Amino acid sequence: MSSSPVCPCSLHKGAVGFRVAAISATKWHQQFCCFFSSVPCKPSPISLSNSVSISRFFPENRLPWGHTGRSLPINENQCNAISFENPCSFQVGEKFQLEDVIEAQQFDRSILSAIFEVAREMENIEKNSPRSQILKGYLMATLFYEPSTRTRLSFESAMKHLGGEVLTTENAREFSSAAKGETLEDTIRTIEGYSDIIVMRHFESGAARRAAATASIPVINAGDGPGQHPTQALLDVYTIGREIGKLDGIKVGLVGDLANGRTVRSLAYLLSKYQDVKIYFVAPDVVKMKDDIKDYLMSKGIEWEESDDLMEVASKCDVVYQTRIQRERFGERIDLYEEAQGKYIVDRDVLRIMQKHAVVMHPLPRLDEITVDVDADPRAAYFRQAKNGLYIRMALLKLLLVGW
Repeated sequence: MSSSPVCPCSLHKGAVGFRVAAISATKWHQQFCCFFSSVPCKPSPISLSNSVSISRFFPENRLPWGHTGRSLPINENQCNAISFENPCSFQVGEKFQLEDVIEAQQFDRSILSAIFEVAREMENIEKNSPRSQILKGYLMATLFYEPSTRTRLSFESAMKHLGGEVLTTENAREFSSAAKGETLEDTIRTIEGYSDIIVMRHFESGAARRAAATASIPVINAGDGPGQHPTQALLDVYTIGREIGKLDGIKVGLVGDLANGRTVRSLAYLLSKYQDVKIYFVAPDVVKMKDDIKDYLMSKGIEWEESDDLMEVASKCDVVYQTRIQRERFGERIDLYEEAQGKYIVDRDVLRIMQKHAVVMHPLPRLDEITVDVDADPRAAYFRQAKNGLYIRMALLKLLLVGW
């Protein structure tokens, strides 16, 4: 048992203590950490036990590190907006707290802050050290049963930027042994023999959890049907923080296909980690946000409101997060798709009533739900948002494979 002082940003699973990553005293830290966290740092003992097993991923109802209303500390001279004490530290090379990235509920704001710090470091690497060898000798397999452009290519780019190698299949549903009837579990057991980490997109909600339960190597959920897309949510929160300058006290309008949108579901989970957040749901009747997300937000004390008036919501919000109506989720019900398609569109009229500091975001691809004349406005953040996905995914690959 160890009784050395550590930050309260440590995570605990039963009697097992984990130290969350360091927020180092860098120039970026001065500008960035002050809105990603807020916990006064006081020495506290940490105890370790060899008798406690650690689950590969933590369901929400067993997650031991709920939102505390506090944040990671920084020196009071490092932030003009908020004063803190005693910066936290971490052990370089220490194992990452998670073995897989499956759902947004795995993260609390302390670990989010630490991941965002690593993402900022990855941004510096991508810009200044194109021949990084951090992941030299590691092999990533991308297994995509659904189409993808940004997610698959950004993961592959992230791995290559860090010196690793990639095995890829773009349409595993049609061009893998799944077409012959092979089970997902058998596919995973096979692929883990060829690689060090698996990034998987699947058409069934819950498939990523099944894959993680089967694999002995890390699995990252790159989207599972209408379920979740946790890495998209991470890059979304990272983008909001960089664009708006804070995460506490923001208003976010989620617009479009909220019933089938795994990105908005995961984002709602992560936004619940922050204080004084309000979420507006703007969606056609056939694709309204499902009750499980609404109930979850209520259980976390997050205020939400449904509206059918995009203009009114856009005038109030810091972030207008638009999504496309997902034709592929409607099956043969073309009538329902056509009922929802085109009802809410972000155009120049919406921009005119938005606040000057507010931004428009979109997980992409877009169809006609954001008009192209919006692109030239500096508040159109969706392509910057997509770029940020590279840095978040570089950070996750680094953390899962080699640790902090």
